[in-house]
Amino acid sequence: MITDLDGRFTLSNVPNNGTISISFIGYKDQEISVAGKTNFQVTLQEDNAMLDEVVVVGYGVQKKSDVTGALTRVGSKELNAKPVSNAFEALQGKAAGVDITSSQRPGSVGSIRIRGNRSLNASNTPLYVVDGVPLSAGGIETLNPRDIESIDILKDASSTAIYGSRGANGVVLVTTKRGKVGQFALNYSGTVTMETIEDKSPVMSASDYITWKRWAYYNNNPEVYAPGNAPTYENDQKIFAGDTYALKNVNKGWEGNSWDGSKVSNTDWTGIVTRTGITHEHTLSATGGSENLQGSFSFGYLNNKGTQKGQEYERFNLAATVDITPKPWIKIGASINMSFADQQYGVDRMAGTNNGPGDIYGLAKSIPRYAVPYDDEGNVIATPHTESRTYTVVDEWKKVNDDRENYRALASFYAQLDFGKMWKPLEGLSYKFAFGPDFRYNRNGIFRDSSSASLAGSTNYASWGSNRYFSWTLDNMILYNRQFGKHNIGVTLLQTASKNNHESGSMSASDILVPEMLWNNMGIVDVTQSRYKAGMGTGLTESQMASYMARINYSFNDRYLLTVSGRYDGSSVLAAGNKWDFFPSAALGWRINQEEFMQDITWIDNLKLRIGVGTTGNS
Repeated sequence: MITDLDGRFTLSNVPNNGTISISFIGYKDQEISVAGKTNFQVTLQEDNAMLDEVVVVGYGVQKKSDVTGALTRVGSKELNAKPVSNAFEALQGKAAGVDITSSQRPGSVGSIRIRGNRSLNASNTPLYVVDGVPLSAGGIETLNPRDIESIDILKDASSTAIYGSRGANGVVLVTTKRGKVGQFALNYSGTVTMETIEDKSPVMSASDYITWKRWAYYNNNPEVYAPGNAPTYENDQKIFAGDTYALKNVNKGWEGNSWDGSKVSNTDWTGIVTRTGITHEHTLSATGGSENLQGSFSFGYLNNKGTQKGQEYERFNLAATVDITPKPWIKIGASINMSFADQQYGVDRMAGTNNGPGDIYGLAKSIPRYAVPYDDEGNVIATPHTESRTYTVVDEWKKVNDDRENYRALASFYAQLDFGKMWKPLEGLSYKFAFGPDFRYNRNGIFRDSSSASLAGSTNYASWGSNRYFSWTLDNMILYNRQFGKHNIGVTLLQTASKNNHESGSMSASDILVPEMLWNNMGIVDVTQSRYKAGMGTGLTESQMASYMARINYSFNDRYLLTVSGRYDGSSVLAAGNKWDFFPSAALGWRINQEEFMQDITWIDNLKLRIGVGTTGNS
């Protein structure tokens, strides 16, 4: 039960030897023995560990109780509460104001929106930062969720302004696990899950669809066709003409010279293309270290067989970190996260167009259930329905090979000097150097057999494409954190530079002479012949960015909070004379529970009055 605003509560039917458990967010749990008592006066104690929890705010950390911007943290425990394939799925339902849609296709991710869409035409994808390295290509789907220590999401303009134009859609800060001081530990975790598709919008039965189609013809031409509740055999021969075997199935309902829809066979087209999906993942990790050296290592494997035939995903992850403190005043460290993934994308669009359902399940749902898959001789019917551009899905997953490989290596290197430990008057002053390279390569090979519905009777087709991304970020930071009596001040000065390089290539051809070669030998196609269709292309995109940022955090008596920041961004992609822009922000905080007149109200948990303003880039 919940107490009233004054903290009063009444319980009934409590046994004399019972125990009352009292809990509230931000306070320590208490258990009180009844022992014949009828009145209780309970004083909850603050859980300071929760208030003092350190969260990542971008280019630094702060106590959770001192954060003035809108921030949500999801820890390792929440991320691994259920078996998931990627970090996006682990975040679902865990962060307020963050909407995440998932994809049923193994290896594909949905979308993430922080406080809704920010742009009508441009991207609404947030900026991802892993161990201080902003990602320029893709998100965090390549990371093993079990390698993640926490995810902090910056949501409002005052908190994202320190990332300038790139923070317009919010910022997702990912901190991976590192070694800790303590005895060497070897850990294994693994899960096996099974899943099936539960369709909330099932297709009409054969009988219902036949009635619906009759009414459609009647409403279009009531003078010729009888209404659906008064069908005639003669009209059905015209309405369902075009597929002999589908019409034969409809005519089963006319056996006995009167209509009985229950006699028509129902073809479960979606059942033909679905199966029970099985996913198993395994992670082996090792951590440990001394006061001067800590390290960690992990290896992960994921195999996801999708619920739709032809869709599979396999991923290998390797992560390692090291932190060294050779002298009390210097600390250096590095981390690297590598992954390799192979995705069998499965069937995509129908008839080689961008129209229609985007997967084989959607294609199967588009075929009415009165249509049948095979003729009397057991041959597959290519167009099992009278509607145009509706093709069979039988064995379609065997006729399309869409293989996508992805390689990624993300690293972070840093060195930090603590000047206060070198010379006492400089206490609180430090310098940090950080360098983060990000390499990503993906290859997409597609082969469609001439018998595939996606080609609609044309010749076979193959394509090959690759994308290589390389980016790096170089940060120089001066940090100052010091407390003077009731005054607490923190200063962050940043100079950063980054460069992105994207190289792409593609080729395609039709009428591949040796289908078994797939996309691996398109050179044998004689493109000089008019009946062959071939194409090729390459591309290169480069961009650079330089930025300067300053941030001041100030608190008085752990009660009044102020954060002021400004970032000056310059980008090579902008026009001359408009390459630089400034993004300021300011936020005020008032921790009401620290006021003397609130000390006796135990149900207030770190209540704040927060006012924040800031600017980010316009998408």
